[in-house]
Amino acid sequence: MKTLLGFLLLFGVAWADGPGVILSKHARSDSELTANPDAKAWKNVPGVVAENDVNGKPVPGHRSEIRSRWTQRNLYFLFICPYEQLYLKPDPVSTTAETNGLWDWDVAEVFIGWDLKNIGQYKEFEISPRGEWVDLDIDRDHPRPVVNWQWNSGFQVKTRIDKAQKIWYGEMKIPLDQIDRRPPKPGLEFRINLYRIQGPPPGRKFIAWQPTNSPSYHTPTAFGRLRLE
Repeated sequence: MKTLLGFLLLFGVAWADGPGVILSKHARSDSELTANPDAKAWKNVPGVVAENDVNGKPVPGHRSEIRSRWTQRNLYFLFICPYEQLYLKPDPVSTTAETNGLWDWDVAEVFIGWDLKNIGQYKEFEISPRGEWVDLDIDRDHPRPVVNWQWNSGFQVKTRIDKAQKIWYGEMKIPLDQIDRRPPKPGLEFRINLYRIQGPPPGRKFIAWQPTNSPSYHTPTAFGRLRLE
């Protein structure tokens, strides 16, 4: 336990208010996306760690850190993703257009819901190591689950791959008014889970911040919380 705590303190990682809560730090102004954890915008921003599979069992070599910050207009996420082998779409589309089915390849994902009662309603945001992206509006409370493929949040992404260190970095900038109509303020909470899918089959790695105890990431009962601070 002491070794784990030392690692977290050394690398600026903390269980933000418990393993089921990630704190999003307030920033006075928006900033350019860098996908760089050492950038001014991301320094002194604590993160949470995703290192287990959907059943809570460790996934060695894929200990991922996720940080978050927010402004009056946008919600940011930074993923720091160690990998053993990248598994990328062989025929990538332009990063200016949505890539449906991106989850068949390496991705980092944010599932976030604004309604604390109707938990089956949430948004899904994905990025690949090369900057491909997809955003989805999901309603699992509907008698027949609805996925709005045409919804466009206008979110922005930035990624980079450090091949020498075998780490890829992904940053998202999500307009808050595309997630929630409530005015952002400290203490506001969302329901959230954070995921990765990594590596080629048959040994693909499925990593979840909060274990779903289900093969599907679409398990909103397993979501943790994101709190604006």
